[in-house]
Amino acid sequence: MRATATFVYGVATYMACLATLLYFIGFSGNLLVEKSVDIGTDAPWAEAVAIDLLLLALFGVQHSVMARQGFKRWWTRIVSPAAERSTYVLATCLVLALLFRFWVPIEVPLIWRVENAAVVALLWSFFALGWLIVLLSTFLINHFEMFGLQQSFAPLVNRPVTEARFRTPLFYQYVRHPLYVGLIVGLWAVPTMTAGRLLFAVGCSVYILIGIAFEERDLLDQFGERYRRYRAEVGMLLPRRGRS
Repeated sequence: MRATATFVYGVATYMACLATLLYFIGFSGNLLVEKSVDIGTDAPWAEAVAIDLLLLALFGVQHSVMARQGFKRWWTRIVSPAAERSTYVLATCLVLALLFRFWVPIEVPLIWRVENAAVVALLWSFFALGWLIVLLSTFLINHFEMFGLQQSFAPLVNRPVTEARFRTPLFYQYVRHPLYVGLIVGLWAVPTMTAGRLLFAVGCSVYILIGIAFEERDLLDQFGERYRRYRAEVGMLLPRRGRS
């Protein structure tokens, strides 16, 4: 019964994550959602900036702290290792839901607005390409492990929860973090950049750089010299492939 409950929990959090990520795309691009980065109730400029920065910081702290190996070792004394990743995914969904709900748009000043139809189409194409890279990057390493389904399924078939393996397929042969590259492209490739959207894009981009620093420290601890060589040979966000 416990194994079944863990698997059901994993499936439920995975579905919640898919819905949250789809909303995130719509939120960041003002697409098909009622409330987005530029659509919602206004507030005085200083109040809006303070609220939005607090929401971004809350996401950054949750997403970074819960991903650290030290936290995971402590956390798995409380929750099952099979449910640890799903719980992390659920916590991320909840924090993002708070960000979506309480984000305050800041429309002025307008940073840029592209009017040329061809350039607008090109920017939306890059926007879509960025999110496609994000999706493909998850499948290139292990999509179902990343979102907790593999771990939650393991007890159901009486298998141990295994550690992630170090692999460098396709994009990962040229860029160490293609998923983050896709996110950055998706955040910035927009035809209209308001002050609020700029704050959102800058905040997320800064978090990505901070998150990479923490993530690479964990990967060095986990994979040692193998990852150190990989880091010397392959670019972080810009394509580079060489020999250390």
